[in-house]
Amino acid sequence: MKLSSFEIRRRILRKMVRHNWWGGKHTAFDNIPKGFPKELWKDVKNELEQLVREGFVVKKPTGYGLHVSLNVGKKAEIEKIIFDNCSSSDM
Repeated sequence: MKLSSFEIRRRILRKMVRHNWWGGKHTAFDNIPKGFPKELWKDVKNELEQLVREGFVVKKPTGYGLHVSLNVGKKAEIEKIIFDNCSSSDM
């Protein structure tokens, strides 16, 4: 299964929105690839890093590992990526 970079990024953001990981509510960086096919985990981590660089996802270092959450300041942009141009089969 091969997904485009955009589709991987959209699925990452959709997963984080679905779990309500905004601002102060965060999850371990290594939890994000779970649910994706194993062969895509490296691509998912790379795309997650790109989302961090672009400011959609915020890193939060903790005493028990690196955590990430969605940037509340980019909520409108994140929702546009997730909900625009997606078919009902993606939901």
